[in-house]
Amino acid sequence: MYKRKIYDSLKRWKKEVDGQSAVLIEGARRIGKSTVVEEFAKNEYKDYILIDFSTAEEAIKTNFDNIGNIDVFFRNLFLLTKKKLEERNGVIIFDEVQFYPRARQMIKHLVKDGRFDYIETGSLISIKKNVKDILIPSEEECIKMYPMDFEEFLWANGDDITMDVIRDAFEKKKPLGEEIHRKILQEFRTYMAVGGMPQAVEAYVEGKDYRQIDRVKKNILNLYINDLKKHDSEENDRADVIFKSLPEQLSNHNSIFKYSVIDKNARMINCINAIDFLNESMIINNCVNVTAPEVTLELYADRRKFKMFMGDTGLLVSDIIKNSEDIDVIYRSLVIDKLGINQGMIFENMVAQMLRTKGYELYFHEFNYSKIKDNEGKKYEIDFLIVKGKRIVPIEVKSSSYKNHKSFDYFKEKYKIKMNDRYIIYTKDLSVEDGIVYIPIYMTYCI
Repeated sequence: MYKRKIYDSLKRWKKEVDGQSAVLIEGARRIGKSTVVEEFAKNEYKDYILIDFSTAEEAIKTNFDNIGNIDVFFRNLFLLTKKKLEERNGVIIFDEVQFYPRARQMIKHLVKDGRFDYIETGSLISIKKNVKDILIPSEEECIKMYPMDFEEFLWANGDDITMDVIRDAFEKKKPLGEEIHRKILQEFRTYMAVGGMPQAVEAYVEGKDYRQIDRVKKNILNLYINDLKKHDSEENDRADVIFKSLPEQLSNHNSIFKYSVIDKNARMINCINAIDFLNESMIINNCVNVTAPEVTLELYADRRKFKMFMGDTGLLVSDIIKNSEDIDVIYRSLVIDKLGINQGMIFENMVAQMLRTKGYELYFHEFNYSKIKDNEGKKYEIDFLIVKGKRIVPIEVKSSSYKNHKSFDYFKEKYKIKMNDRYIIYTKDLSVEDGIVYIPIYMTYCI
């Protein structure tokens, strides 16, 4: 198992909660939820029981009928799993609990009983059809889990130093120096190409070539599409069609989602449930337009206009490649900065992924500006808006070394709001000019 940051989150939960609530690890499929939870159980408890509800026998499920008599419930559970746990030194894992939501509802009674700790994992778990008939327990904390970030990728490759160097440079607002910057940027480009899905990272660490790594990622994409097709057949939806349109959506000017890419007759009202499903599944990251750059961004969210990004940029790279003959060429080109395709959409997707992993909700802002009074002017856009220290932080993404910041200047002139920093994310070393902090893309996670 690779070192994952969520492990420390689980350790904090165990220490601080001390059995007073369960924890739910929520995230997309194949990001390593089950692996990290089982490793945690092995290391932090005397023993554990793992129930995988995607394969659990019917007797395990019907045993929840005995929850009113908790002693009978545990007697049967130990018999069926051929394990007996020591009280207050054991944990029970409900893996893939979305396949049996009733078990999630029973958490209330199990936590109250207090004998053991409980960890749940789930994919697509917040979809309404999975919870519509159950009472969501208040005795449950939720932690969202994402694909491996750049630091975790470095750890997997035996590098425990680079990210500390990056953080130090960011905090001191000092450049790293051209040689170090170039080395880190190439490592980051490799991370973008491989992505953060543990199976793909494992293939890279084991020395597999990019063709083999791409096969791993395409299998994950096919798994997602099959999940979406099943949802579509049950709900008369079009989530798989929307998901498949992602590369084309991102290649459009300014990447704003266009329903016409799906179907010339498609409208928001016909797609909203499918878009919600994709968003809640955490295989995509939505970035919503805001009509005003206020610190309460959500109050100004206009969800009719949005951008849709792939949850893992490595999967996006694989999704772009339609011809197997191009695999080696595109991967090598991305790593050494010679890519002929639209590199901007890969960079913007990567920034969206890093901000979301850091815990930020994603927003962007379009505005008109003219120096001539009462003139509507030209349209400009701020790629991302976040809030830090109760102030707006605008972020622009450039896939090159260009330092043009006209949209920043006009944004500042139009709104005259108090801002902390303004960031332009690009490919060169860190610098500070005209009140703007230029940072290399690998520093995004430090914002």
